[in-house]
Amino acid sequence: MNRLNRLNYSGKERKAKGKLSFLSVITSWVLIQTLLISSPSLADEKNKEENLTYGQLLEKIDQDQVKSIELDQLNYLAKVQLKKQGEKDAPFLVPILADNPELISRARDMNVEFSMDDSTDNAMAARVLVNFLLLFILLFGLVMIIRRSAQVSGQAMSFGKSRARFQMEAKTGVTFDDVAGIEEAKEELQEVVTFLKQPEKFTAIGAKIPKGVLLVGPPGTGKTLLARAIAGEAGVPFFSISGSEFVEMFVGVGASRVRDLFQKAQENAPCLVFIDEIDAVGRQRGVGIGGGNDEREQTLNQLLTEMDGFETNNGIIVIAATNRPDVLDVALLRPGRFDRQVGVDYPDLKGRRHILEVHAKPKKVSTEVSLETIAKRTPGFTGADLANLLNEAAILTARRRKNAITMAEINDAIDRVIAGMEGTPLTDSKGKRLIAYHEVGHAIVGTFTDTHDPVEKVTLIPRGQAKGITWFTPDDEPGLETRGEIISKIACSMGGRAAEEVIFGYDEITIGATQDIQQATRLARLMVTRLGMSELGQLALEDENTSSNPWAGNLPEYSEEIASKIDGQIRTIIMNCYEQAKQIIMENRTLIDRLVDLLIEKETIDGDEFREIVTNYHQKIEKKLAQLSI
Repeated sequence: MNRLNRLNYSGKERKAKGKLSFLSVITSWVLIQTLLISSPSLADEKNKEENLTYGQLLEKIDQDQVKSIELDQLNYLAKVQLKKQGEKDAPFLVPILADNPELISRARDMNVEFSMDDSTDNAMAARVLVNFLLLFILLFGLVMIIRRSAQVSGQAMSFGKSRARFQMEAKTGVTFDDVAGIEEAKEELQEVVTFLKQPEKFTAIGAKIPKGVLLVGPPGTGKTLLARAIAGEAGVPFFSISGSEFVEMFVGVGASRVRDLFQKAQENAPCLVFIDEIDAVGRQRGVGIGGGNDEREQTLNQLLTEMDGFETNNGIIVIAATNRPDVLDVALLRPGRFDRQVGVDYPDLKGRRHILEVHAKPKKVSTEVSLETIAKRTPGFTGADLANLLNEAAILTARRRKNAITMAEINDAIDRVIAGMEGTPLTDSKGKRLIAYHEVGHAIVGTFTDTHDPVEKVTLIPRGQAKGITWFTPDDEPGLETRGEIISKIACSMGGRAAEEVIFGYDEITIGATQDIQQATRLARLMVTRLGMSELGQLALEDENTSSNPWAGNLPEYSEEIASKIDGQIRTIIMNCYEQAKQIIMENRTLIDRLVDLLIEKETIDGDEFREIVTNYHQKIEKKLAQLSI
């Protein structure tokens, strides 16, 4: 508050100084224009010595030497033109009196051209006009200063107002029919809509309306889309706000906004309040260096009180979304505040197909496109990923000037979404052959390793940072992984480096296996420290929050001896898998050479063609062995 007061006082001082300077400028201008209008010119002062006197003028008139006289009664001057003067000569200026009957009568008697200057009226009109103009400018400036002061005061007082978007009947254009792939979550939230539309159906048997529903799931799985669908289906007042909009740099603003939000919601009850990314304000209290952010904690305390405090807010359902439920405060997650936690996970095969159907409706898709095939090729894709996939395919279709999306565009879009934009093809050189052996090494080791996923594609076309890519697609939906499956993944990751060493020698290995080694090390460490799949036994030595940073406060809780054993177990697992990969490469050297020649020629080998070549090769080997045994 002291800072706000200082800001207000400094603003008032600036406004007062601005007013004084503005008034001083106006006063100076009035004085200047008055002097300019009423004062004689410098040229007149310079020619003062050459002018006539009043008496000399009368004598000139009597002597018939005056051609014309023009009276300027504003400045009490007579502009006299003598007959001996030329037309371009300046007239003589003669001081006159207020009343000049003698001068006028003599001029008329001598037939002198006589006129009265109307500059008096013009000058007075100009002066009045200028004064009115200055008065208008002054009033306009004062009005602008007052409006700005009121605006600044309004902004200072509106810090504590909620910034939630309000819709009396939310017309989001989204219903539950537009949400696919998360049927369980839809069923949970359809009950919330029924609570709002037909509360007597539940209150008749004593059921109470839930106060809060927390949507938990990875990014892109449809949490915000579900909230929009609830708003579109319920037909009740709908407030939407992000968690980050509560917290400001000023202390107490977040708590004030929470109070204002629930006050508005109570006035429009029954209603829905949607808080997106609630982890921005609902983090655990008292954690981190220095105890955390006091302002965030005050905001969270106010939110806890409003949701379930001494005074209850009936008819308000709070729906919140987050992808980090582990960082939320325990008091926020308890029943009475968030009665339900709805998981919005990755869609399965059936869910992906339904999502593709929803996003394919507004697009022109060829009849040859199989959404079932696309769903099988995209395990682990979220709803946002699938929507982006079809959008990329539509962009490629328009770029290629086709009338409908085909499987060619779908396949290219999948490659682009997974690995990045296609780069320039490699030239036929030693580097291209080395990359070909590297990728074929991955494919061969994965094929001849038990429990590994089948090959989907092997390509030498660069995408993103990768010069070549080998894809594997699982036959079934990802589930509980066995130790054998993890070992096969590690061996397959080391297949590229193993092929380089076996084919070209240890001195010719490249940095292309950097990410492969990192992935293998991560999986091996996971097996040892968290999954209990090593000789150390069934021990969970680390978790997701374990860090080697001494400032983080989450250090490992094992001794140096155990740390040394962990390193030894990780090295043993990786080296055993590497030796297994080298053995597979050496046993299939002839097959690998044929595949590399074909890959360099075609640059891409599909999974079906790859498996056909491998199967035919081994059938020929078996026939030869059978003939030799006979």
